[in-house]
Amino acid sequence: MNITRENIDELNAILSITVEKSDYETTVNEVLKTHRKKANMPGFRPGMVPAGLIKKMYGKAAIAEEVNKVITNSLNNYIHDENLNILGEPLPNEEKQQTINWETQTDFSFVYDIAIAPAFEVKLDKNLVVPYYNIAADDEMVNKEADAYASRAGENKPADSVEDKDTVRGNFVQLDEAGNVLEGGIVAEKVVIAIDIMKDEEIKASFIGKKVGDLVVFDPLKAYENKHEVGHLLNISHEEAENIKGDFNFTIIEILRFVKAERNQDLYTKIYGEESGITTDEEFKAKVKAEIEENFVYSGDYKFYIDSSEILKNNIQFDLPKAFLKRWIKVTNVKMTDEQIESDFDNFMLDLKWQLIKDKIVKDNELKITEEDIRTLAKQLALAQFRQYGMSNLTEEMLDNYANHMLKNEEERRKLVSKKQDDVILETIKGKVTLDIKPISYEDFNKLLEK
Repeated sequence: MNITRENIDELNAILSITVEKSDYETTVNEVLKTHRKKANMPGFRPGMVPAGLIKKMYGKAAIAEEVNKVITNSLNNYIHDENLNILGEPLPNEEKQQTINWETQTDFSFVYDIAIAPAFEVKLDKNLVVPYYNIAADDEMVNKEADAYASRAGENKPADSVEDKDTVRGNFVQLDEAGNVLEGGIVAEKVVIAIDIMKDEEIKASFIGKKVGDLVVFDPLKAYENKHEVGHLLNISHEEAENIKGDFNFTIIEILRFVKAERNQDLYTKIYGEESGITTDEEFKAKVKAEIEENFVYSGDYKFYIDSSEILKNNIQFDLPKAFLKRWIKVTNVKMTDEQIESDFDNFMLDLKWQLIKDKIVKDNELKITEEDIRTLAKQLALAQFRQYGMSNLTEEMLDNYANHMLKNEEERRKLVSKKQDDVILETIKGKVTLDIKPISYEDFNKLLEK
């Protein structure tokens, strides 16, 4: 086996590969022996089919398969040994590749086009100025989030009379057209209904001010305008719900009013634990503010990543082998039309350019990520997710278990690795360039993203 390279220009080259019989013969003979052992043909005992017949039946396919393996391995080894940074994959040369006759040839020649990534420099130093947005949490946002914590820790408490946001528990009894209890009709006990989600304002108003033991007569279908929902409410089948009509007695047996938790020591301890040392509402709000702004760092980093990538893509100029890349896209995306390729090609080129710049940053700075890095990221994302539900006081064991669950999922793991790679590149850029710090409100920052 022999490989030679002809450089067409700085970005394109041709690889010529010669595969001789000695490169594949031994392996092919082993493959044919295996076929012979397994062959079961009329007139021959198992494993005793003539070798010539086996070769006639399977020889061409076996040679083609083994030659392709030799080519693949040889290409990969050559690219690695020559330290070639290629784009895409080698493609058969459309002009120089000769037709292969697998029946008669014993030596084979293959010609491939390859595209070579351009050489360029990425200068990351203090002369490069990139805006960085510090997003501030205002008092309204802090109070809203603090109240959200109090709401999540709140509970339903008994109330004396019904108000528009209350939940009411009671017993349904179906009535006939005359307003009397329907014999054999629907009865549903201890049903919970929320006043504020009723669609009919007149029925909703009829509950306001009522007390435990009071009776309200109403049509549940008119109140909720949904037979499926009413069926669940009355614990009846879908078929029964389709035919339901008329009024029901509803006797109130309990009135519940949701009350937010007080912002006091119990709440602070419940959210952050005793070790937090938070004892006053001001300290509580300061902690909430810090949490909000800590989460805003991700948004600030995202904008910095976008801005720095645009600056670097504009500052760094190099050519790419467009003709080869269009061929490669077409070969690897057979369902794409030429029109689609042309339409998407500019965006593809920008994405490829940024990927090459990232690869260069990784190589120049010898950036690496470890298994522990990926696990730490999984735990950080888990903690951020739990915080959205008001859960901040999580043990290390809980975070480890959640991280293990994420890492077992191949798709989740792939996303974590990709994100960690981008995070490492982002931190490298941040550490080397000059950050033009720009304080900004959350509202103005969102407007900035919309531009």
